[in-house]
Amino acid sequence: MEYNYDKKPECLSVLDDPCPGPRSLPKEDRPRERLLRGGAESLSDEDLLAVMLVSGIRGKNVTFFSRKLLAELNGVKEIPSAEELRDRVGLGISKACTIAAMLEFGRRKWAGGQRIQYPRDIYNIIWHHADRRQERFLCLSLNSAHELLASRIVTIGLVNRTIVHPREVFADPIHDRASAIAVAHNHPSGNLQPSDEDREITQRLQSAGNILGIELLDHLIFSESSYLSLRQEGLIGKT
Repeated sequence: MEYNYDKKPECLSVLDDPCPGPRSLPKEDRPRERLLRGGAESLSDEDLLAVMLVSGIRGKNVTFFSRKLLAELNGVKEIPSAEELRDRVGLGISKACTIAAMLEFGRRKWAGGQRIQYPRDIYNIIWHHADRRQERFLCLSLNSAHELLASRIVTIGLVNRTIVHPREVFADPIHDRASAIAVAHNHPSGNLQPSDEDREITQRLQSAGNILGIELLDHLIFSESSYLSLRQEGLIGKT
């Protein structure tokens, strides 16, 4: 099938520091009020989790738990069980069951099937990673119709650099029996120009994909406000 061409602070490293809760914000700036005003898509991952959690416990507000939960979810490839959320995040069993059920329902209902036809379709799936302080390298597994099978974080790097190897990128798509992949990584600086390393890994991924029979559809470099497609830039050739 032809590939047609024509936002959220994070403080995962300071979880033990005091985190101001939503009640410390003006009412109109609290996550629930912003969701009602601008829709769920306008919230960061942290804020979405805060809305789902509703409240914290004595001595630890909902912001603390939303950040801790986000750190846990970023570090795993599968949805954690309620028991894992309870033990690793410190949630009560009721909240842990609620979060596990919401995540599973979302996976069943909307995780797969979205068709990738344009670079913006990729960006719409991964844009919420753009505000992270470290580079994240992401991989989307696609079927033969270029429909989304799964979207995963492959690696999390330093402030302005992430290191990735083709074996890490293709490990899950092979398990997914994907026919194609699209990859992306954020530039925390906001500069979307590809580095020499970006060009090199793109070429290596395309070469590895050719051997495996898994097409590299595109490689996006993205920020909070925009993106650059390496295929549109001519850095990914036709296979």
